[in-house]
Order: sequence, then C-alpha cells, then structure tokens
Amino acid sequence: MDIKPLLSNNALSMRRSQIRDLLSVATRPEIISFAGGFPNPDTFPLEELKEIVQEVLEKDGNAALQYGSTDGVISLRQEISKLYKREENLDIPVDHIQITTASQQALDLISRIFINPGDVVVCGLPSYLGALQAFWSYQGQPYGLRHNNGLDEACNVLCATGKKPKFLYSIPDFQNPSGETMTLEEREYVVEVARKYDLLIVEDTPYKNIRFSGEKLPSMYSMAPERVMMLGTFSKTFVPGFRLGWIVAEPTILDRINVAKQSADLCTPAFSQLVAAKYLASGAYDENLKKTCALYKRKKDLMVKSFEEYMPEGVKWTNPEGGLFLFLKLPKKYDTRELFDIAIKENVAFVIGEAFHSDGSGKNTMRLNFSFATDEKIVEGVKRLANAIRQLYAKYGN
Repeated sequence: MDIKPLLSNNALSMRRSQIRDLLSVATRPEIISFAGGFPNPDTFPLEELKEIVQEVLEKDGNAALQYGSTDGVISLRQEISKLYKREENLDIPVDHIQITTASQQALDLISRIFINPGDVVVCGLPSYLGALQAFWSYQGQPYGLRHNNGLDEACNVLCATGKKPKFLYSIPDFQNPSGETMTLEEREYVVEVARKYDLLIVEDTPYKNIRFSGEKLPSMYSMAPERVMMLGTFSKTFVPGFRLGWIVAEPTILDRINVAKQSADLCTPAFSQLVAAKYLASGAYDENLKKTCALYKRKKDLMVKSFEEYMPEGVKWTNPEGGLFLFLKLPKKYDTRELFDIAIKENVAFVIGEAFHSDGSGKNTMRLNFSFATDEKIVEGVKRLANAIRQLYAKYGN
C-alpha cells in the first residue's frame, strides 16, 4: 500500500539522519569509525551502578517500577539543581527543571510548541543535525549563520520582512560538530540581540561539563534566565543508555512543554531517574567526570598529534577545549561525500560536514569523534583517513 498520500505535512517534512545512515555502513568490524558521538565505555560507572540499582530496587522498588510524574522525579530535579549550584553557582528552583527523555526530546518538544510551518529558527553554520531535524519535522526553516557577528543584521532583515525568528539556537560549549566554544563576548552579544528583538534562546549544553582545558564560561541562561531555555543531558557525562535529559526554563514555558510531553510519552522512566539521583547524591558523578575529562583530553591530543604527523597539506582542523568532536576542513574544491566512499574502502569512517549545514554548504568539511576509539585505532584511523585524502587529491590534483 502506498501510504505517502496519507502522510501529514509534518511527516513529509522529516529528514533522515545522515549520521545514522552512515553509521549503518560503518559497523563492519574492520572499519575504524570516527563517525558516532559515542562516549567511551570506560567512563561508564558499572561497579557503582550495581550497588545503586540494588539499593533503588530494595528501598524504592515500587516507585522505580511505576509510572512517574511528567515533570520528572523530584529527587533528580533537586540533584540537577545542586549540580548547577556547584558548577556555575546558579540558584535554579526545582520547578524550573523539566526532565525529558534525553535532550533530543527537549528539542522536539520545544519545536512542537513554538514552530508553525514556515517559522524561522536562527542557528549556526554548522549546527547539530538532531536539532535541524527537529526544526524541519515541524516545517520550520533553519536560518544558518556562519559567524555570530552577523546576528543583529540577520535578525533585523528577518523582522523587517515579516520573518521574525521564533528563537535562536546555539551550542556555546564545544559545539557539535565544530568543537568550537563561544567567547564571553559572543555570549553577551547573542543575549543582547535576543533582548533587542524580544527573542527566545535555546541554549544546548550537552558537553559543557566535559571541559579539559581553558576557562569555564558562564551560560547564557545565567545572563537572561527569563528568555533562555537551557538544555542538559547525562548522555555524554554519565550513561547514554538511560536517555536522561532536562530543560531549565521559566515555569510558564515548562507548563507548555509538560503538556506536550504528556502526549509524547507521559513520563520519562522513573527507574533510571532514581538511579541517576542516587548516583549524583553519592558524589561519584563529580569524581567520574574528572576521570572522563582526563581521558578525553588525552584522546583529543593524540588525534591532533596524529593529524600533525600524517595529514597531507591543505587539511585544517579545530582543536577543542572539551567535548567529543573536532572538525576537519579540506580545500574548497573537494567534497567529503566523495571522500567518504574512498575512506570506507580504506576501512575508516567519519561524518560528512554537509549534514550539519542547513543551507547545503560545508561540502569540504567532516566531523570526527575522538572519545570512543582506542588509542591504537585513533592513530591507525588517522593514517587511513590521510591516505584516503591523498587519493582524493590525486584524482583532482592538489
């Protein structure tokens, strides 16, 4: 049966994740994959969780295995509030925190309650593909900007033409995919523009606490809590399989999000929330995060050192102070989609940068993950990728 004539306009607006499609190709055991955004399994606190899971089942078993409230388990929201107090000296009331099924659901819910067909969302070039997918699925129009210093002018033009943005979307810390971090001045500028045009800001912070060098910077939420929706997640710093995320925002916003979540999944599983709450309360989260940051710094440094040793002339890369990714750029005449086919034959995989550009640009870029592969595979994978790039150069002339 042909279901296409029956599909909604929203369904027809949805776009497949090029990352997921590429990962299906990159799962062969002989391939060294830098494509996924996977945390390293060595960071998973297995031993601690065995004890905590047992404790949750013994002391809170009925609540853990029952439906929970839509806004989230109170003990977890309290621990998240304490986490912000420790990390950023922010006093965030519990009723300003909404638990979600990972931060991807947060992006979907925000898109659902704010985006009408044709609405503009201002984002970066490049920007997180999962966010772009959420905007597109509700028929939103991502408007990509390569540099924040053009934000004021862009918003002025959009507002003058009746296309006032619904919100500004940003990943200020160790951005996915670029790995870059916004300066304090850039954050203040975004907030200033949002105030000038009376706009909301979606501040996505999945990697904020994975800082292994440089100066910790304040969130935009701390500068303008009345207009910022700050997204957080434990997928990168704790356990991705628990799918735990949250939104920090004004209660008037969270009330709408809560209603939207009720029709999405009723509630995030109480069991994983209770386990996470006890894990945070134990102090083990902070200690494990220190080890995670040290591990990722070493792996990032190893990958950058391997680039310096093996990459051919003309290849450039970012050198992030945290997070899980860095971004490579080839000379403009080369297309990393074509490179991907060569690289797979060399048994190495990455994600093409075009997937992160809402305007179809970035064809000469690619994203690499440094957190997951073993040290040996990082070095060997870079060698294979460098060889694939040389083959592409040879085909067209460098």
